Amino acid sequence: MKDIKRNLTMLCDFYELTMGNGYFRCGMKDKILYFDVFYRNNPDNGGFAIVAGLEQVIEYIKDLKFDEDDIEFLRSKNVFCEEFLDYLRGFKFTGDIYAVPEGTVVFPGEPLMTVRANAVEAQFIETYVLMMMNHQSLIATKAARITRAAKGRAISEFGSRRAQGADAAILGARAAYIGGCGSTACTITDEVYGVPATGTMAHSWVQMFDDEYTAFKTYCELYPNNATLLIDTYNALESGLVNAIRAFKEVLQPLGIKKCGVRLDSGDVTYLTKKIRQRLDEEGLDECRIIVSNSLDEYVIRELIRQGAEVDAFGVGERLITSKTDPVFGGVYKLCAVEDKDGNIIPKIKISENVGKITTPHFKKVYRLRSKDTGKAEADLICVYDEVIDDTKPLEIFDPEHTWKRKVLENFTATELLVPIFKNGEQVYELPTLEEIRSHCKKEIEGIWDEVRRFNNPHNYYVDLSQKLWNIKAEMLKLSGHRN
Repeated sequence: MKDIKRNLTMLCDFYELTMGNGYFRCGMKDKILYFDVFYRNNPDNGGFAIVAGLEQVIEYIKDLKFDEDDIEFLRSKNVFCEEFLDYLRGFKFTGDIYAVPEGTVVFPGEPLMTVRANAVEAQFIETYVLMMMNHQSLIATKAARITRAAKGRAISEFGSRRAQGADAAILGARAAYIGGCGSTACTITDEVYGVPATGTMAHSWVQMFDDEYTAFKTYCELYPNNATLLIDTYNALESGLVNAIRAFKEVLQPLGIKKCGVRLDSGDVTYLTKKIRQRLDEEGLDECRIIVSNSLDEYVIRELIRQGAEVDAFGVGERLITSKTDPVFGGVYKLCAVEDKDGNIIPKIKISENVGKITTPHFKKVYRLRSKDTGKAEADLICVYDEVIDDTKPLEIFDPEHTWKRKVLENFTATELLVPIFKNGEQVYELPTLEEIRSHCKKEIEGIWDEVRRFNNPHNYYVDLSQKLWNIKAEMLKLSGHRN
């Protein structure tokens, strides 16, 4: 078997290469196309999503190249002309990309990224762009839900061993940090991205010693400033808690260390944590934290808190790293316009009997409209690329499906969401730090109404079309004979 290199240029659907070869042979390789990346439904029937994955897309775009082994492999498929294979030897991205910055709150139907490039380049990057943005947006969105459910209690991402592969673990932990998790168990994500890696012990540590107390005492001696003990290997209340308290008092207290913790990975969490908290407080260990793990998600966490469970922090694994309750983000990459030989932009539309799959044509921009009085986002408005919103004047917006539903906004600000990332193949976007992305995400979530943040039956946030764009779409549907 051939060694797989980390050059990910060949990580593409085969049809992207066959179409590229076809464009090349038909004399269409230099035709300029516009593609939008967008998604159709919020995960878990939520009110919004968090976009992530842009940094990895940028790294990929900058490193696009085919080596001779790749060329020889493609030649062996006997479907590509020699002229196309020769073209691939010098392949690089030369187009433009606009995208919504990572950590931004986004909604179905609006472009998260727009790619403008020649036909071969624009078509070729589809798979990797979708893979990165779908995966990390999914995990960041799930993490945001889980951290909101915890109501200020710390969340650590514990999911590497249940992730679907190495990259899913590494980048999933990155995305979870963007969404609000405070740490990860994935060491390499700390090394590469700076997400704080934490961890204490497994049940096997306790089992390796002749008795539980010795296991706890030894751990406290080795790691006095990070002594969190797993107390449910045998019996959480009758054995684990008793031995943990003894170890804390005999090892940590003489050192003047009050910070410590106990962790539960099984059992009736509400009942056990109430008993544990009571006993810890009675023993003067009021600064000892209680950490809980084991098959948690936002729904379980919310219910535990409602029941009065005494939990200071949660470790969340498989249900976060796989977004188990809704594991597909569903982002798509659709042609929305082409340029003719004179540089005029010609809108394109995909029509379907499934109304939800009808695309919005044209090269577009997206404005977020925020109230100056509350600072909250009121609506997003998708416009044709050359439209400019004057937020010093009242603006009437309307529901694209039910056009009689109209609202006039006053005293608002209009901010463009899509920013330039690449121009003529050169990166023009300064990448923010991960901490800046995480802070931006927190601010973004605070900037939407509580009703939109609800887990169940959230308020439908308005993503409207400008009158100009609505007219273009309606006319194209009319010409196609489509009936709404």
